[in-house]
Amino acid sequence: MYKIAALYHFTRFDDPAAVQGPLQALCDAEKISGSLLLAREGINGTIAGPAAGISAVLAHIRALPGCDGLEWKESAAATQPFRRMKVRLKKEIVTMGQPDVDPRARVGHYVEPAGWNDLIRSPDVAVIDTRNDYEVAIGSFEGAVDPQTATFRDFPAWWEENKHRFHNKRIAMFCTGGIRCEKSTNYLLGQGVEEVYHLKGGILKYLEEVPEAESTWRGECFVFDGRVSVGHGLKEGPHRLCHACRRPILPADMDRPEYEEGVACHHCVNETSDEDKARFRERQKQMGLAEARGARHIKIVHEG
Repeated sequence: MYKIAALYHFTRFDDPAAVQGPLQALCDAEKISGSLLLAREGINGTIAGPAAGISAVLAHIRALPGCDGLEWKESAAATQPFRRMKVRLKKEIVTMGQPDVDPRARVGHYVEPAGWNDLIRSPDVAVIDTRNDYEVAIGSFEGAVDPQTATFRDFPAWWEENKHRFHNKRIAMFCTGGIRCEKSTNYLLGQGVEEVYHLKGGILKYLEEVPEAESTWRGECFVFDGRVSVGHGLKEGPHRLCHACRRPILPADMDRPEYEEGVACHHCVNETSDEDKARFRERQKQMGLAEARGARHIKIVHEG
């Protein structure tokens, strides 16, 4: 059994590159796989491996400047959900493209999972899902607004076009693990919205703590690792990943005529050219050869 730790923390790293090397080396030494993003604004990522190794890496991160208050969410998987470890430098640990947004300055009111249902059932509360469209497509909270954004960077433009819909409403927002709401609540407060709330620990914490019989969550929650989706109790869901478009699909979708492993699924078959598909086939061939050699050839994505 592998332990999985999903984490983020906003702090000031004056030199993220100086943090990168030792962190990568420790993860490699402890046989940890996954992805960690470093930027001047902090750290974000998901890692998996032996329990002792995860503990060692978390202790290392907590010892970094300003990270003593690091929190994380743990789950487990029977197989390693990642195939390699990468510590990467980025401009933002979750990309919103708003230079004035700073979650360290202020964020919305945190709402614990136990109090979330009562909040979102209030008639004066508008519930907004801040995740990407393909994530929302497989699960969300009852009555939540889907902005239908392709990336988190699109959220500010969506808000500008739709803010009139939420006049005199309290705003409650949620995302997978909480990091996107740290930025989106700060952004809305900066836009003059007076009462903004967000789900503490995100959907993952809600699914972990709230019994299914009391839950207002419907469907599965997309996760950025090899499990693809999880449900109540953080049990691995039925979804697989189309490695052409990175969208979640169900096993039955792999029997559809549009599906070709690594090349297309019913979501993306009409989105790519014949030249694209030929390139994807060659990539899939090379991945197969790498697998046969025991090499590791996979793209790791994380948003959270």
